[in-house]
Amino acid sequence: PPAGTTWMQEILTLLYSDGDAQPARTIPNWERAPWLEQIYFKDTVRDTGGPRLITSHLPARVLAPALQRARPKVIYVARNPRDVAVSFYHFHRLAKFLPEPGSFDAFLGRFLEGSVQYGSWFEHVKGWLGQRQLLDIFYVTYEELHQDLPGTAQRVGTFLGRAPAPATLRSLERHCSFAAMRDNAMANYSLIPREILDHSRGRFMRKGVVGDWREHFSPLQSALFDRVYREQMGDVGLRAPWHAA
Repeated sequence: PPAGTTWMQEILTLLYSDGDAQPARTIPNWERAPWLEQIYFKDTVRDTGGPRLITSHLPARVLAPALQRARPKVIYVARNPRDVAVSFYHFHRLAKFLPEPGSFDAFLGRFLEGSVQYGSWFEHVKGWLGQRQLLDIFYVTYEELHQDLPGTAQRVGTFLGRAPAPATLRSLERHCSFAAMRDNAMANYSLIPREILDHSRGRFMRKGVVGDWREHFSPLQSALFDRVYREQMGDVGLRAPWHAA
């Protein structure tokens, strides 16, 4: 789901521009970091002679073999799956290219069984975690970005070999706040035509908070989710800030 991806696109734009917000304010994020699985990808990606940013939600079983050959740096953003389910539900209401989600309860059932776009969240995360010894991969959570944006951006920059200067981090903090991204037409997808995203049904940049799932889950839904989570992730050894949710 989109929010963490958009956030990382903006962070990387500011890191590679050394804090200059002009590219992020004038070039749509789908041109700065085009989506590999979109039909326009070949027309958008450019051989700039420098580092290229490419975005994807594809699972490891599809994408990892090519990455193992090409050896790029990979950044994987994960988020509390409870919040992912809520975010994805609202995105379904906006996106004309996705089926109507129906009730949240019905959508949550499909999310838990993995019958949504890109498949199971559990399999997606486990698949990419399984690449840690095979790829140059940096694993980061949406919650870490919320808790410490400059510190997390510093770690991302160091991973990329571009440790940011203090001025770059200050600019990044200003431009990559949720409010700044929500109001930036180059990041908030308001430029996308209504036949693709129905803007009358909500905003792409909706809340940008941690723990919004508590406003949506009933006690029964929460208990069901916890049971499935334990079954799917119990032996993975994933250290994540949402375990105690």
